Amino acid sequence: MAKTRYRLTLRNLRQSQQSFIQSAKLTTSSAGHFSMANISEPSSGPGWRSVAGVAIFCSALLGFQLGVGASERPDIGQGGLLVQCYYSLSLFVVGGVDLGTPQGGPFIGRLLLWIAYFGAPLLTASAVIDALIRGFSPQSWALRRVQDHIIIGGAGELTLSYLRVLRQHQPKATVIVACKHIDPSIENELKHGYHAIVAVGDITHEYFLDQLRPAHARKILLLGNDSLRNYEAASIILNRVEDSAGKLVIHCENLRFMRAMASTRVARQCQTFNTYHLAASGLVHNHLIDHFHKTQPRDTVILAGFGRFGQIILEQLQEHARGEMETVAIIDKDAHRRLMVADEQMAFSGEYRRELFEGDISHPEIWEQLRSKVPLTGEDTVVVLGTGREEENLRTAIWLRRHFPKAKLIARSSRESRFAAEVGAEHSIISISITQLVEDNIPPDWLLEST
Repeated sequence: MAKTRYRLTLRNLRQSQQSFIQSAKLTTSSAGHFSMANISEPSSGPGWRSVAGVAIFCSALLGFQLGVGASERPDIGQGGLLVQCYYSLSLFVVGGVDLGTPQGGPFIGRLLLWIAYFGAPLLTASAVIDALIRGFSPQSWALRRVQDHIIIGGAGELTLSYLRVLRQHQPKATVIVACKHIDPSIENELKHGYHAIVAVGDITHEYFLDQLRPAHARKILLLGNDSLRNYEAASIILNRVEDSAGKLVIHCENLRFMRAMASTRVARQCQTFNTYHLAASGLVHNHLIDHFHKTQPRDTVILAGFGRFGQIILEQLQEHARGEMETVAIIDKDAHRRLMVADEQMAFSGEYRRELFEGDISHPEIWEQLRSKVPLTGEDTVVVLGTGREEENLRTAIWLRRHFPKAKLIARSSRESRFAAEVGAEHSIISISITQLVEDNIPPDWLLEST
């Protein structure tokens, strides 16, 4: 009979454990939901249930060790240690064995056993209720005590770049990534690669936003590609969350829109940036300014490609390399229109000569036109091949190296490329990637570090 009861109790233990696990994995199909796989409440040690469970088990075991028995099992107090452990564990099992009431032994032993009698089923019941609540309302349960966390709006490449850098500096920071839609592979990378909580919903909806507990966040970064929605979310947060201005960062994909919004209340109270701003700033400070200081006289800079990246490089050069440039030559298929756009948004300093060439950087004749007006043979020549066509940037850089062996050549790619780096090393070309420049130049305060 004892063996039969032992097997039944073990079976009950396994079934209870499985039911808890299944309940905890329940999900909801409401407008916004949280991925529960990696959610854990902030804690510096074991959870309270673990501590309580160990304490209750020890209380029961100590009572039996002091010689206390039970009305239905009077010989437990004289049984071996394994027998007493078995009956102590059975107190936690829903529908477990009926031991009867504590009898015999000293008063303290009976008191300890009574505590275990009441504590064990209460603890088990609370675990069941906990699992049910998690299943029916995973959002509020997952985040009910989250604080000092980072909220990221958007789940694109910029978010992944930010998390790569953040985890190097803050490996244990709690991160919530909120987005309307997400690819399963990206969701898995966020959860398992960067230990982030993934929340699917519209961050501009106030109810969903409140679930993220923005008032308790240390930093809120709106990194989505929809510029207007990022500003909209920032406006809502500023109006709903007191003292949120200092912790809001807005990514604006549209450079002209960002500049046009610069005077608005939202832009003044938040940090606004464009991906190419970070990249261009890193390029100018890490690769160009030191070169300018080493070369005499003033340098010639050729911007082969004058889209957003090229325009911001020129803006950064005007701000941080004053007096270092003799000539700036611009090459682009749509050079005149793009220069008009740039002049509309930033003032031409007038400290250097500016030459404009409309054409394709891959055509040799455009470089012949350039050479007829601009000297390209010395070490004081810098060529930045910054178009969005990575292959043309690299191919043209190799061609230029053959014709202008002393020039400093920089070829852009979007993502870090081992192949481009190898080719660059073979031909004395600096290979840069927008992704790497961005990651290298993320401000320290975005990483929760003091500047």
